[in-house]
Amino acid sequence: MSSVAHHLDPLALELCALSKTFKLGGGMLHKSRTLKAVNDVSLRVPRGQVMGLVGESGCGKSTLAKMLLGLTPPSAGDVLINGKAIVNANQKALARHIQPIFQDPYSSLNPRQRIAQIVGLPLRIHGIGTSKEQAVKVEEMLDMVGLPKRAAQQYPGQMSGGQRQRVAIARALIMRPDLVICDEPTSALDVSVQAQILNLLLDLKDEFGLTYLFISHDLAVVEHLADRLAVMYLGQIVEEGTREQIFTAPRHPYTQALLASALTPEPGLGVPDIGLGAGQPDPTQPPSGCAFHPRCPVAQPTCSQQAPTLSAIAQTSDQATRQGNQARVACHFA
Repeated sequence: MSSVAHHLDPLALELCALSKTFKLGGGMLHKSRTLKAVNDVSLRVPRGQVMGLVGESGCGKSTLAKMLLGLTPPSAGDVLINGKAIVNANQKALARHIQPIFQDPYSSLNPRQRIAQIVGLPLRIHGIGTSKEQAVKVEEMLDMVGLPKRAAQQYPGQMSGGQRQRVAIARALIMRPDLVICDEPTSALDVSVQAQILNLLLDLKDEFGLTYLFISHDLAVVEHLADRLAVMYLGQIVEEGTREQIFTAPRHPYTQALLASALTPEPGLGVPDIGLGAGQPDPTQPPSGCAFHPRCPVAQPTCSQQAPTLSAIAQTSDQATRQGNQARVACHFA
C-alpha cells in the first residue's frame, strides 16, 4: 500500500489481532527471553469518538501507540486506518491521517526552533501552501489552541509546561488528521493545567471532527474524556465498553481493582487497599491460563489452566446492542 486513502469508513481505527514480540538479552551466559508486549489485541474505534486505553505502566499501551504511528512494525496482525492497512504504508502519507501528542512536551519539541517553525514543520514537509500561507495557518492554529500571537517567535524553553503542550497539540492538528494518538498527554502537567488541556482537546475534537485514542493510567482523566474504554493488562485487552458500562458496572476483577484504587477526596480514609497482593508478574514469564489469575481475588482452579477469551457480555437493553455499544470482557466469572 503506498498511501492511506480518505473514504467514509465508519471506523477511524481498527486493530485486528495485533501483537508485538521482542527478543531480550541473550549471549554466552544467558539465554534470550521473549517479551510479548502486545498480545492479540483487537479494537474498533468509530469515527469521531474518544477511545480511552488504560492500564498499569508496562502493560503495553505505549508499544501499541508506536505500532499505530508506524514507528515499530507489528509482529502479527493488522492496523487499519479508514479501512486501509497501514503496514508498509508510505510514512509521509500516513502522517497526514494520524498524528501523536506525547507525554512530555519539552522533549518532543526542538529547543533550538521558534514555535512558528515547530508548528509549521508538517506543512513544509508536505509542501502545503506558500510560506506566507503557512505562516497564516500557523497563526490561526496557535490562536485555536489558546496561545497569543507573540508565542510564534518564542522558543520552547521560554514557555510553561501547559503552553508547550498547546504547541504540541497545534503541531499535531495543523495537518487536520483523522486520528490523534494521545499518549499520556497531561501526566507531566500540574492538575490545574491538566483540566485546561483536556477541555481544549475536547473542543478541538468537535471543531475538527477528530477521533482520539487516549492512552492513560489515570482513570479520572479518561472518565472526563472518553466515549469508550479498553482496559489493558499484560499486553491484552481484558475489558472494553462504554464509559458508563466501565465506570458504573465493571465486570473484570482487574478493572474493579483499578477503579477502587482511585484516591478518595475524603481525608480520613487514606490510601485504599485494592487487594491485588503481589505486583504485576514478569511479562517475559506470563502466568498460565488467565494472565491476571495470580493477583485475582476471585480466581478459581480453571483460571490457571484456561485463558479466557474477550467475549461480548449480555446487554441490559437491545438498544445498546443495536448501537454497537456491546461490552466485552475476558473473564471466566464476569
